[in-house]
Amino acid sequence: MQSIEEFLVSGIFTFMLIFTRFGTAMMVMPGIGDSFVPTNIRLLIVLALSFVLTPVMVPFMPEQVPALPLLFFLIIMEGVVGFFMGVMARIFMTALDVAGMMISNASGMANAQVFNPTLATQGSTVGAFLSVTGVVLLFATNMHHLLIYGLVESYHLFPVGAIPDTGGMAQLVIRAFSTSFLTGFQIAIPFTIVGMMLFIGMGVLSRLMPQVQVFILILPVQIMLALLTLSLVFSAAMLFWLGKFEEGMTFFLLQGG
Repeated sequence: MQSIEEFLVSGIFTFMLIFTRFGTAMMVMPGIGDSFVPTNIRLLIVLALSFVLTPVMVPFMPEQVPALPLLFFLIIMEGVVGFFMGVMARIFMTALDVAGMMISNASGMANAQVFNPTLATQGSTVGAFLSVTGVVLLFATNMHHLLIYGLVESYHLFPVGAIPDTGGMAQLVIRAFSTSFLTGFQIAIPFTIVGMMLFIGMGVLSRLMPQVQVFILILPVQIMLALLTLSLVFSAAMLFWLGKFEEGMTFFLLQGG
C-alpha cells in the first residue's frame, strides 16, 4: 500500500512526463499547434489531456521516482519524442503546401505570395488555401483523434527512459518526406497537364505569329483555366490527401504495434 505522500509524488511525476511529451507534440502538430491557435488554448488542451491520461499511463512509467539528474534526462527525452511525433504529423500536412506551390507554378500565380497560417510563413495563395482547408477537414472528420491516439500509442514505440533509436527516427522522417512530396505532386498532376498543353499551344501560336506577345496575352487564360481545373478537382484532391494522411499516420502507428 502506498502512502498518500508516495501516491502524490508518483502521480505528479507521471503527470509531468505525460505533459512534456503531449505538450511538445501539441505545439508542433497541425491543427492545435498552428499559429492562429492561442497559446493559452493549447496549454489548456494539453493540461486536460495530461490530467485525464495520467491514471491510464501509469503502467508505462518507472515505478520509482529517479534522482534529479535522471529526472532531467527523462524530461529531455520525452520532449524529443513529443517533438518527433508532432513533426511527423506536420510533414504529412506539408503535402498540401507542396501541391499548392506546384499548382501556382503551373498556373502563373507563383509570384502571388500570402501568409500561410498553418506553416507560419509566406507561401503560395493556392497552398495557403489548401492548407487551411486541410486543417478544417482534419477536425471535421475527427482525424485529430488519430493524432491524439498516436501520442498514446507512442509509449509502445518509445518507452519512457529508453534512448530513442535515432536511425529509425531518421528513416521514418525520410519516408514521410518522400510520401508527402509524392502526394503533393499527385494532387498537382491535373494542373501540370493543363499547363503543359497550354504552353505547347502557346509555343505553336508564337511560331505562327511571331509579332504577337503570346505569353503576355495568354496569362489571363492560364489563370482562368487553373481556377476552372481547381473547381473541378478540388473535392477529389482533398479526399485523396485525407486518405494519404490517414495511411501515413496509421503506418507510423503500426511501427509500435
